[in-house]
Amino acid sequence: MSEPAATVKEKKKGTRAGLSGRRALPPNVSNADEDEVPTTETFGLVPRGYQPKDVLEVQDILLFNREYEINKQEHHTDKYFNLKLIVRRGQPFYMQIHFNRPYNPEKDQFWIEYVIGRYPQSNKGTYIQVPLVQELQSGKWGYKINRSEDRYVSLTVMSAPNCIVGKFRMYVAILTDMGIHRTRRNPETDTYILFNPWCTEDAVFLDDEAERQEYVLNDLGTIFYGDPTNIRTRSWNFGQYEEGILDACLYLMDRAQLDLSGRGNPVKISRVGSAVINSKDDEGVIVGSWDNSYDYGVPPSTWTGSVDILLEYHSSKQPVRYGQCWVFAGVFNTFLRCIGIPGRVVTNYSSAHDNDANLQLDIFLDEEGQVDSKLTKDSVWNYHCWNEAWMSRPDLPVGFGGWQVVDSTPQENSDGMYRCGPASVQAIKHGHVCFQFDSPFVFAEVNSDVVYSRALKNGRKVVGLVDKTQIGKLILTKEVGVDGMKDITGQYKFQEGTEEERLALETALMYGVKKDITQDITASAEVDMDFVVEDAALGSDFSVTITFRNNTQTRCAVTSFLSGHVVFYTGVPKSEFKNYSSDVNLEPLQSQTVEVLIKSSEYMSQLLEQAALHFFVTARVKETGKILAKQKAASLKIPQLLLKVPGEKVVGKEMAVMVEFVNPLKQKLANVLLRLDGPGLLNPISKKFKEIPRNSTLTWEEKCVPRKAGPRKLIASLNCDALRHVYGELDIDIQSAV
Repeated sequence: MSEPAATVKEKKKGTRAGLSGRRALPPNVSNADEDEVPTTETFGLVPRGYQPKDVLEVQDILLFNREYEINKQEHHTDKYFNLKLIVRRGQPFYMQIHFNRPYNPEKDQFWIEYVIGRYPQSNKGTYIQVPLVQELQSGKWGYKINRSEDRYVSLTVMSAPNCIVGKFRMYVAILTDMGIHRTRRNPETDTYILFNPWCTEDAVFLDDEAERQEYVLNDLGTIFYGDPTNIRTRSWNFGQYEEGILDACLYLMDRAQLDLSGRGNPVKISRVGSAVINSKDDEGVIVGSWDNSYDYGVPPSTWTGSVDILLEYHSSKQPVRYGQCWVFAGVFNTFLRCIGIPGRVVTNYSSAHDNDANLQLDIFLDEEGQVDSKLTKDSVWNYHCWNEAWMSRPDLPVGFGGWQVVDSTPQENSDGMYRCGPASVQAIKHGHVCFQFDSPFVFAEVNSDVVYSRALKNGRKVVGLVDKTQIGKLILTKEVGVDGMKDITGQYKFQEGTEEERLALETALMYGVKKDITQDITASAEVDMDFVVEDAALGSDFSVTITFRNNTQTRCAVTSFLSGHVVFYTGVPKSEFKNYSSDVNLEPLQSQTVEVLIKSSEYMSQLLEQAALHFFVTARVKETGKILAKQKAASLKIPQLLLKVPGEKVVGKEMAVMVEFVNPLKQKLANVLLRLDGPGLLNPISKKFKEIPRNSTLTWEEKCVPRKAGPRKLIASLNCDALRHVYGELDIDIQSAV
């Protein structure tokens, strides 16, 4: 490309970068926040006030001119609300240097230096002396002179595709007869270098442009929750471009004490990131809470995005309260996309939490066929959200790069910290759980078996039945380019019951994961039992229908027990609200149903924030003594917020946003907190309402001035003690100002 000639006007847009005139900067010393640098005999000393004749001096480093705009566009960093130069590694960028006189290549020698950290060293990549080259070489640092006119020199700089990711200090060094002159420390010339999914030599290279637009550049996402029969969605504002977010994300690597030399490696960064996002053992970003108590903070369902959380943490240096799995995943995704690692949020329905790493969920029943809560330690989460990060895995055999599971929700300790991953999705699918990091745990989350065992009064445990289909029922992420759901279950596991799926399990066992031999629940075809939970709205009555089928030629009698619990979405029960038993006589080859009515008065007073109920049905066949068991989660339908934007929607013009909510409950709602968020439209704003009477409508109106044209989204949430996870969203198209 041709370089524009420098003009006086461009000079005014530059940043002043005068010479220290006294001291030089050696490669192993850094004063990041000082204007002056230490004296060193190695590079010579220029006496104060001495000005050798015709010495070349830097007047300005021009970063904020036409080249700056080209850099932003070509490096896909134009959306960052940050006045510093932001580029991606392994890709050329442009600048101009204004000298005190015309540059003479015959006798003048200068170079560019990039420095990061307190004690920069060349061998650690923290001190980079960029050499002058005739032609830029892929994979290497270098700069070439494109044009020299009058006192202006236009340069193209190439960074290495494996360099450290972070904020570098920049200097221009000039070799003189009296030693080396360097420009003063000038924060205006600081340069951010990010990962580059567009560069084939970068470890995070992603070869699909549509996926790069989605997994790197999209600042809005969709998170799925609920259960497979009642999938719910909520939008999340990742906000990676918002003011202060890039610095907040880089601060996380400082907080995690990740060595600077490791900050070019996405494997190391994603691993320490999964630890620092939670506060469990390192005073990280978010405090988790799963007990429905949110004193001194806000409920997890209040958040509509990552921006407030990251800015508060960066400012206060204290963990933010509170989060659950989708909050951890949303904030972690902001971190990944902000620094340039392709990332996405994934939801696994019926996610296993295996406490003893035996690749099975152990459910113990007493002699009556009911769950023994003292012995049963494993749990099945209604859903669980984690992240996937895209990267190569040179530490693993060929074929295990690509999407990697990284999970910042603090569930289990890994190498002394609460973190998980990166674990290769491809390795999990094929059962290669020997590969780091934390592959056995993730394998169990998506592909373990649920094993029902009877605990006898004499202390013995009799291994009984196994259900191979309950865990990892559905795994979803956001579709590329639209808000729809993408089913990626097949990327984690082969279809249940296939030869490939059994081979993957056997492969996992081969690597030393203990597993008991159990009887397949599907092999017991004498008597079948299943049940269906009727779809219902919060506050309404509904039915659970249990169906028994006798597949034999003889009569049999079945005694069944139904237990209904209010549960946290992690599968941990809070309290039992329903207990029902029945006796059924089955004729040969006949079916019979039992309908159990669930009244709202039975569960409403004990309901938790996600309106999640769990039903466990067990049955004992009198003639054979065999136990039948099934469990299912059900989510009640929660009311939504309605958003409206009447009138015109134009950049720079005031716009009204209206939020409406109808209280559907048979009680008033007290101390209601409403939250409104709109990336590019308005900053997150909250408002409290003392109460909303039963069957009444709440209306809230806010004014805002759109900052960006194009498709935008408004997101709102409502929270109170009696009702949580109430959301609403609206897609609008902002027109450019005429």
